[in-house]
Amino acid sequence: MKEYYLQKIENLKRAKAFQTKEKIRKEGLLDEDDYGRIAVPDEGWEIIPNHEDGSFYGIKGWTDNFCDLMDNHPTYIDENDAFAGRWIYFMSKMRPNKWNPSYPFTHLIANQEKYDIIHGIGDDAHFAPDFELGLQLGWGGLLKKIETSAAINQGEEQEVFYQAHKRAIVSIQGWIKRHIDELALMIQKVEDPLSRENLLKMRETNRAILHHPPKTLRQACQWIIWFHLASRTYNRDGAGGQIDTLLQPYFENDIKNGIIDKEEAIYYLSCFLINDPIYWQLGGPDGNGGDVSSEISFLILEAADKINTSLNITVRVHDHMNQELFDRSLEYLIKHKNAWPRFSGDKGLISGFMKNGYSEELARKRIAVGCNWMSLPGLEYTMNDLVKVNMAKVFEVAFEEVMTSSEIKSTAELWGKFTAHLAKAVTTAADGIKHHLKYQKYNEPELILNLLSYGPLEKGRDVSDGGAMYYNLSIDGAGIAIVADSFAAIEQRIEEEKRLSWEDLQSHLNSNFEDENGERIRTLLQNSERYGQGDAKGDKWASLIAEHFSALVKNESDAEQNQCFIPGLFSWANTVGLGKKVKATPNGRKGGEPINHGANPTPGFVVDGGSLALASAIAKVQPGYGNTAPMQWELDPSLAKQEHAEIIGAIIKTHFELGGTLINVNIMDKEQVLTAHENPDLYPDLVVRITGFTAYFAMLSKEFRQLVVDRILEN
Repeated sequence: MKEYYLQKIENLKRAKAFQTKEKIRKEGLLDEDDYGRIAVPDEGWEIIPNHEDGSFYGIKGWTDNFCDLMDNHPTYIDENDAFAGRWIYFMSKMRPNKWNPSYPFTHLIANQEKYDIIHGIGDDAHFAPDFELGLQLGWGGLLKKIETSAAINQGEEQEVFYQAHKRAIVSIQGWIKRHIDELALMIQKVEDPLSRENLLKMRETNRAILHHPPKTLRQACQWIIWFHLASRTYNRDGAGGQIDTLLQPYFENDIKNGIIDKEEAIYYLSCFLINDPIYWQLGGPDGNGGDVSSEISFLILEAADKINTSLNITVRVHDHMNQELFDRSLEYLIKHKNAWPRFSGDKGLISGFMKNGYSEELARKRIAVGCNWMSLPGLEYTMNDLVKVNMAKVFEVAFEEVMTSSEIKSTAELWGKFTAHLAKAVTTAADGIKHHLKYQKYNEPELILNLLSYGPLEKGRDVSDGGAMYYNLSIDGAGIAIVADSFAAIEQRIEEEKRLSWEDLQSHLNSNFEDENGERIRTLLQNSERYGQGDAKGDKWASLIAEHFSALVKNESDAEQNQCFIPGLFSWANTVGLGKKVKATPNGRKGGEPINHGANPTPGFVVDGGSLALASAIAKVQPGYGNTAPMQWELDPSLAKQEHAEIIGAIIKTHFELGGTLINVNIMDKEQVLTAHENPDLYPDLVVRITGFTAYFAMLSKEFRQLVVDRILEN
C-alpha cells in the first residue's frame, strides 16, 4: 500500500487514541461500546425540555431537539480522512428520565422488582435499518417518499408524523451542508497538494450526495456514515448491515471505470471502519449453494487489518461459505489478538428462525448487527438485548419459598416453584414489552430508523406502533449457569450424598458462607457436577432450564397482534448489576457477586479441554428460535498462533455444527491484562470484547475490568 495512505491511516489511529483519552478525561470511565463519538465540548448543546420533569417526549419533543442539535452540531473534518463527520452527543442519554410519566406501568413494578427484570420499557433502537434503501433513494428520494406517502395517508396525526420526518432529513442535510462550506474554507488554506486534493474530493463527494443517491464507493460510504452519525446522535443506534454486499456494486463499478484502484479502496474502507465500530457482517449464503462474499469482503478485512482498532465485524459461517474468507479472518484474529472478527453460525440461526413460521429465504436475510442479536434489516422491530429476566433471582425467590412453605423439600419441589415463578417473570417481561409497544410513540418515536424501514413511511406510523412488517420481540434469560449449578449441587450434596441438609444449606446461604465451616461447605458446593463438564448434573439442569425458558417465552406470542416472542440467553454487561441483587446461591457463589456471563458456564468449570467443553455445553442450551446464546471464548495467547489456526477454526465450526449461534473471541495475555487492570494507562490500545461489543480496556471502570480479569484467570 502506498506510504501516502499508510501515513494517513496512522494519523487517524493517533487521533482516535487522543479522542479516547479526551472522553475519559472529560466524561469519566465508560462501561459501554467504544463508539466513534468524540468528547463533548466544554460549553456544549443542551436539551430543550417539553415536560415539567425536565425531559422531552413525543414526536414534537424529539423532532425539536434533534433538529436543534443538528443545526448547532459542530463540524468535524480531518484532512487525513476520506470522510467528513463525527458524532458527539448521546441525545437519548441526555434526558433525566427515559419514560413519559403520562403512561405509567405501576401494575408491573412489583414483579419487575421481585424478579429483578430489566424491562426495556422506553429503551431505543436495537433493530436494524436497511441501508440499501437509503443508498437507492438518497436524502432527496426519502423526502419524495415522504411527500408521496403523506398524500395517501391523510389526517392530523399523519401530517405531524410526516412533517417531523421531513424536518429531520432537512436538518441532516443542513449539517452536511455546513461541512461542505467548512471544506471550502479549508481548501483555501491547505498548502500540501495531496491534502488539498483529498479535501476537494471530500467536498465533491458530499455535494454529490446532499440530495441525490450515491454513485461511487466513496459516496456510498459517506452516505452511510451520515445516516449512522445522525441515528447514533438520535438514540445511539449502532446496527450495521451486510456491508460487503452493500458496497460491492459501487466498488466494482469504480474499478471497472478506473475511478479508483484497490489501494484507494482499502484507504476508503479503513476510514469508514475507524469512523465508528458499528456492527458489520461479511459473507453468508446466497441461496444458490454459494456465498455472497466477493473481492470487497477481503478488502474490508484488509482495511480492518490496517487500522486494528475497536471493531465489530462478524464473519458468517455456513456449509457453503468462502473458506478463504474464513481462513483470512482467523489469520487476523490471531495476528492482532484484538477481539475481531467474531463469528455467527447459520445452521442454528436459520433453522431456529424458521421455527417461528418464517421461510428459509427470509431467515437468510436475518444478519448479525448487534452485541448478541440478529435482525432483518428494515423489516422488523425487535427490542433485541433490552429485556432480561434474572433467572438467578427467580431461583432465589423459589428457594426461599420452598424453605418457608414446603413440608417436603426436594429438587422436584424446588423445580416446581422455580418454573412457576419463572413463568410469572416471563409474563411480566412480555407485558412490559406490550406496554412499551402501546405507548413508545408518545415517549420516543424512532424518527431516524423509520426512514430506512419498510412500512413506517408507507403507513404513516412509527415502527414501534404497527409500522414494521414483523414484531419479533426478544426476551433474554440471564444466570443459567448459576441456576443449573445450584440445582446440581443440591441434588448431589443433599439428596444423593446427604453431606448436608436443606436447613444447613439455608443457614450457610444466610450467613454468606461466613459462618462456622462456611468456606468448607462453599468449596464442597462449588465442586459439585457443574454445567459445562459434559453430561454432568449441571449440564442436564442447564438443558432443562433453557428448554423451559424458551417454551415460556414462545408461549407469549400472539399471532393476532403480530407479536412473535423469541427467547435468547444473554446478560450483556449486566452480570455485575444482576449479581448484586442476588444473595448467596447453592453453587457456592457469594451474595452480590456477578452472575455467569450469558450462556457461559461459571469460570473454572473444567481444568483441561476447556474450549471443546465450552463449545459443546453452550451448543446444548441454545434457545432454538433464531436468537442467540453466544459463546464467549477466552483463548490463551500461547495457543493463538498461526500454526494453530486450523484447530481454532475447527472448534468454531464444531460449535456451529452442534447448533451454536454466535462466538465472541478474546485472545489476551494474562499478565498484560493484570498489569493493565492495575494501571490502564500503560496499555491505552488494549481492546477487549466485553460481551458482544468491544471496548478499550482503559475506558472501563475497575469493576468492569475485573469481569474480564476473572474470565481469563479462571478459564
